[in-house]
Order: sequence, then C-alpha cells, then structure tokens
Amino acid sequence: MKFVKEEDEERRDYILQKDETTKKTSVFVIIMLIVLVIGVIASGIYFLKS
Repeated sequence: MKFVKEEDEERRDYILQKDETTKKTSVFVIIMLIVLVIGVIASGIYFLKS
C-alpha cells in the first residue's frame, strides 16, 4: 500500500492523493489545529490569572 499517490498514477491502493484538493484540505486542517492550540494556551493563561 502506498501512502501518497501521484496525480497521474493508475492505482487504487493509496491513502492520500497528491492533488490540489488534498493540499488545500491539509493546509486548512493545519491552520485549524494551530488556532485550537493558541486558544487552549490563551484560555490557560486567562484562567491562571483570575
């Protein structure tokens, strides 16, 4: 089983495909994870001060 499939490859056993949709979705997920981590840190700081 291959982890990443190139766009022009003809195969069915892969997890991710190297295309524009996968890239956009990966960027979105990474940004949301960063926002969540910042939110957890900010709320932790806020509740420690009060």
